[in-house]
Amino acid sequence: MGDKTMTAEEVVSRLESGMTLGIGGWGSRRKPMALVRAVLRSEITDLTVVSYGGPDVGMLAAAGRIRKLVAAFVTLDSIPLEPHYRAARERGAFELTEIDEAMFMWGLRAAANRLPFLPVRAGLGSDVMRVNPGLRTVTSPYDDQETFVAMPALRLDAALVHVNRADRRGNGQYLGPDPYFDDLFCEAADTAYVSCERLVDTAELTKEAAPQTLLIKRHTVTGVVEAPNGAHFTSCAPDHDRDEAFQKHYATTPWPEFAERFLAGDEQRYRSATDAWHRERSGEEPSGKEPS
Repeated sequence: MGDKTMTAEEVVSRLESGMTLGIGGWGSRRKPMALVRAVLRSEITDLTVVSYGGPDVGMLAAAGRIRKLVAAFVTLDSIPLEPHYRAARERGAFELTEIDEAMFMWGLRAAANRLPFLPVRAGLGSDVMRVNPGLRTVTSPYDDQETFVAMPALRLDAALVHVNRADRRGNGQYLGPDPYFDDLFCEAADTAYVSCERLVDTAELTKEAAPQTLLIKRHTVTGVVEAPNGAHFTSCAPDHDRDEAFQKHYATTPWPEFAERFLAGDEQRYRSATDAWHRERSGEEPSGKEPS
């Protein structure tokens, strides 16, 4: 269990077009946006994306990188429906499998346990079964003879997640109010890449918070990327809140215009561009410096 630190570009160099890619976080909360932006700067396409969707899905959909999406929703939280996702879906840009939130979780659990499916009550009696005719039911072999949805495993080629802290060996820690399901994404994947707000020594992980916050175990992690503010513009409590003003700008700006200004360069250029946007919005004079 040696040093697993990488750059975002090194992570993307290990991904390939056509992969099934799981993306952690929830809506517009603790998304691995620095890694998503690195994917957008690459030529990777034809992805099957598995996500409790937020701007990760919106950006990849707008850029034409998604072949199929498996999701329970795609939202920006304070903006209920992700507009770039909606536009791509309305023009039929990709195939969609939309399932119940609990079904999604049990699909990850099945994959994490290397099972072909797990029985779940969620979805019964709803249109989930109608709009997903490939789903099957299974009957309990015991006396109750109860019928369940047989939720197939959501097996991933690779997973991308973002946490508050991590060590160089791949242990990942969340410090916010909700772990979401980032551990399941890592366990369900053949390879998993964790970005973090700050890399710390292993001993520091339990000095700052309880051991129960060590959500992600090193044996499930392939690579670790230190990415301060790497969830921007989504939240990563308690390190930073959602950048609501910038999120609104993203949601109301045509995709080509947004991508040209904020995604045509490396992560340092992204930070410089977002800083400049905030200065313009607040009426501050621009510095005149070119982003490095």
